[in-house]
Amino acid sequence: MTTSTDQTSTQTPVVRDLSLAALGVTVLLWASAFVGIRAVGETFSPGALSLGRLLVAALALSLLYVPRQLGARREPLPRGRTAALILAYGVLWFGAYNVALNAGELHVDAGTAAMLVQLGPILIAVIAGLFLGEGFPATLVAGLAVAFTGVTLIALGGDGSDNDLKGVLLCVLAAVLYAAGVLLQKPVMGSVSPLQVTWLGCVIGVVACLPFAGQLVSEVRDASAGAILGVVYLGVFPTALAFTTWAYALRRVGAGPASATTYLVPAIAIVLSWILLAEVPTALGLVGGVLCLVGVALTRMRRRAPR
Repeated sequence: MTTSTDQTSTQTPVVRDLSLAALGVTVLLWASAFVGIRAVGETFSPGALSLGRLLVAALALSLLYVPRQLGARREPLPRGRTAALILAYGVLWFGAYNVALNAGELHVDAGTAAMLVQLGPILIAVIAGLFLGEGFPATLVAGLAVAFTGVTLIALGGDGSDNDLKGVLLCVLAAVLYAAGVLLQKPVMGSVSPLQVTWLGCVIGVVACLPFAGQLVSEVRDASAGAILGVVYLGVFPTALAFTTWAYALRRVGAGPASATTYLVPAIAIVLSWILLAEVPTALGLVGGVLCLVGVALTRMRRRAPR
């Protein structure tokens, strides 16, 4: 009995440490993605950038996934409802989300985009209230009001041009697609490995973005080596690696704790954007971003209150 207990106590911290490390890698790389998109956005159009990034990610993951499928650890492909959920998740999160975010970052800085995308959790709560019968408790309504005020301040924080408002709306659309992707991904994590779900998401995203293939070929010809390396970085690290570590952590620590760590993404993105691109959100935009995060925090309080 003592030996079994000792073995359990020594094994548990290892799994927990790996999960925390995976979340740390995810948060840092996702924050860097906002800066990377901003850096290469003048060279690559939104659709071409999405396709290039996903192509690189799919190829990188194939180096791990294909040999595994040919070996003894072969994993069967999802079927039925699981396959349908992964298909929708790949189209909405890997495909449409990337295009919307890339387009939004043509008009807003990296830090502002990161703060707006963090509206995802509050939108998940709204979707749950509308379609999953969870209702609209007072904390959700209050959180919505605070977050909406924050989005309004961010929209007013630019120079007042239509382009700034367009960027805000595109980033909010990206947040909606992110929320949908999380809701679609969560049910399949019990039966599909992190590597397979990420690889399938990338491949589906590539297919969804194929209409932009002509733009990508044309823009690569005129792109500098630095811009092309930027696309490779976005594909290998914030996409292939970070989405795999995210799926790994989501499977072990749950959606709540995993999602809570993404609140660090805007702060890291703002710092990286300041250091690497010499840009920071306006004062009004920062206040609006804080209100968005406060609104998200309010909506999450409702799950702890009944206990």
